[in-house]
Amino acid sequence: MKTITAKKTLAVGLMLFALFFGAGNMIFPPALGQAAGTNIWPALIGFLITGVGLPLLGVTAIAISNGDLQQIANRVHPIFGMIFTTIVYLTIAPFFGIPRTGTVSFEIGIIPFLPVGFKHSGVALFIFTILFFATTFWLALNPSKLVDRIGKVLTPALLIILIILVGKAFIQPMGSISAPMDAYTTSPLFKGFIEGYLTMDAIAALVFGIVIITAIKDLGITDKKVITVTTIKAGIIAAIGLALVYISLALLGATSTSVIGVAENGGQILSGAAIYYYESLGTIILGLAITFACITTSVGLVSSCSEYFTKIWPKLSYRSYAAIFSFFSMIVANVGLTQLIKISVPVLVTVYPIAITLIILTFLDRYINSSKFVYRGAVIGAGLISIFDGLVAAGLVGKNITQLLSNAMPLYSEGVGWIIPAIIGAILGIFIEKTNNKAQQNKKAA
Repeated sequence: MKTITAKKTLAVGLMLFALFFGAGNMIFPPALGQAAGTNIWPALIGFLITGVGLPLLGVTAIAISNGDLQQIANRVHPIFGMIFTTIVYLTIAPFFGIPRTGTVSFEIGIIPFLPVGFKHSGVALFIFTILFFATTFWLALNPSKLVDRIGKVLTPALLIILIILVGKAFIQPMGSISAPMDAYTTSPLFKGFIEGYLTMDAIAALVFGIVIITAIKDLGITDKKVITVTTIKAGIIAAIGLALVYISLALLGATSTSVIGVAENGGQILSGAAIYYYESLGTIILGLAITFACITTSVGLVSSCSEYFTKIWPKLSYRSYAAIFSFFSMIVANVGLTQLIKISVPVLVTVYPIAITLIILTFLDRYINSSKFVYRGAVIGAGLISIFDGLVAAGLVGKNITQLLSNAMPLYSEGVGWIIPAIIGAILGIFIEKTNNKAQQNKKAA
C-alpha cells in the first residue's frame, strides 16, 4: 500500500502523543504556571520551544533517517553509534523510564485509596506493579495493534479525563494569576526554555521513532516517502496535542496559588485542583489520568526497546525482549528505583546534549555532506561539557569548579553550556574537512 487515510494518520499521531505524555509531562506545566504567574506567556513560549519543538525535531530526524538512531550516531563512528544508541535505550527505558511509570501510577493513583496501614507495606506496590507491567507486556506484545490499542482507545480516554480535570479551570478559575517567582521574575522566557529542555522528550522522540515507523508499516504502508511523511505528520499531531495540554495545565497552575498555596511540585497542584473542583471524585479522576498517561508511556518504551534489541541481536524474539524488559522494570520499581534514578539522572544529563546535537546535525546533513569531521567535532564539543555536567549530577565534582565554569563559559550557569563548544567543534570539523579534501585533491593532481 502506498497511501494512508487521514483517519489512520490521526490515530498514529494520537498514539505518539500518548507515548510522549507521561506523568512527568502532567506535573511540569502546573508548576511552571504557578511559578511564572503573570509572566506565564513568555515562560510558556520558552517551554513549548524545547518541550514540544525539540521532540518534533527528534521525530522528524528519525523519520528522515528511516527510524534508525544508530544510523545517525554512526556518522560519528560505528562503535560510538552502537554504544550511544544502546545507552539511550537502556537508560530512558528499563533503567529509568519504565520502572518510574509503575511507581508514579501507584503513588498518585492507588495510595490515596489504600487503608493507612497498607499504604507503605510494600505488598500493595508489589501487587500493583505485577498488574501494571503485565498490562504493559500485553499491550506491547503485538506492535501491529498499538495504533488500535493506544491511538484509538487509550489516548481518547486520556484526553477525556484531562478535559474533565482541566476544563473546569477555564470555566471557573480558582483565583487570579499571582506575581512571578524566582527566575521567572527576570527571565521567564529562558527559564521556561530550560524547564522544557528538562522534560527529556527529545531523547524519547529518538526512541519512539522506531515504534511509529513500525506501526505505519504494520498498517500496510510500504512506500518509504509515505512512511517518512506520515511519521512527520504524526509528530505534528502529537506536538499540537502536547502544546494544548501544556498550556491548559500551566494556566491551571497559574490560577492556583490563592487556593492551594505555593506548592513544592506540580503533583501537589494537580491533586489540590482535582479535590477543589471535584472533591473526593477528583482523586479518582487524577488517579485515572496519571495511570493512563503512565501505561501508554510504559508500553511505548517497552515496545521501542524490544524493537531495537531484536534488530541488533535477533537471537531473542521481540516477545522475549518485551517480557524481559517488563519483568525487569517490575523488579526495579519495587526494590531499586531510588538507586537507579541516582545512576540514571547523571547519564541522562550526559546523553541529552549529545542527542540534541545529533538531531540538529541531521537537519544540516545535506549541507555538510555527512562529514564525519563535523559530526565528531560537534559531538566532542557537546560531550565534553555534558560529561562534566553528568559528573556534577553524580556529586563527583566540587562546587568551586562548577562556579568557575559558570563565570567563564557562556550559558553554562543557565544549564546549556554545551551549545557554544558544540558550535566551535562543528566549525573546526568544517575546517578539517576542507583541509582534508584539499590535501586529497593535491595528492591526485600530483
